[in-house]
Amino acid sequence: MPHIRLWFSPGACSLAPHVALREAGIDFEPIEVTFESVSSEFVKLNPKKRIPVLAIDDEIITEIPAIMTAISQQKPDSNLLGRNDLEIVRTYEWMNWLSGTLHGQCFGTLYRPARFTSKPELHKDLQEHAIVTIKECFDSIEHQLSDIHAVGQGFTVVDAYLLVFWRWGNKTQGIDMTDYPRYSALASAVLDRASAKTVMDVERLSSRI
Repeated sequence: MPHIRLWFSPGACSLAPHVALREAGIDFEPIEVTFESVSSEFVKLNPKKRIPVLAIDDEIITEIPAIMTAISQQKPDSNLLGRNDLEIVRTYEWMNWLSGTLHGQCFGTLYRPARFTSKPELHKDLQEHAIVTIKECFDSIEHQLSDIHAVGQGFTVVDAYLLVFWRWGNKTQGIDMTDYPRYSALASAVLDRASAKTVMDVERLSSRI
């Protein structure tokens, strides 16, 4: 069996692959990283200075869609990417949009406006607009969901990834997650899974934020 390690930060987007690893029943070593004290060793590991990072033996993998793919490949019978070709396509459709738009653009602007402008006086305006675009994304998620799973009739990595942003929404001023009942039902279903309960304990998190 390969030696698998996951570098994570509690409550960050790394929560999604953390859930996926435990859902698949994969043996791995969780390694906690704090944003306040990124070590030089971690920077050597991932010069992008971002989590999560997945290592499979000596192979270092970054970026959520790639990491989720690698996890699924370790346990293909877990169907973490979906149960047929179309579901797998839909899973990547979701993951690319979540990672690029909702995470990178929307929450990225809210949490780190300095990445998008060198003018501090613009930070507040950027953050206020980020709230608007996050709500638009949440409206889109709510519209797309028809069940407690985002893809098909079973759990996929998309459900775990959506949990991340639902939790972030709960702690964002100006956003009321009760406005998104189908999204909240999906998040509750994920939190009821044994894999997510274990992750909440390991990362010392409450369920909502």
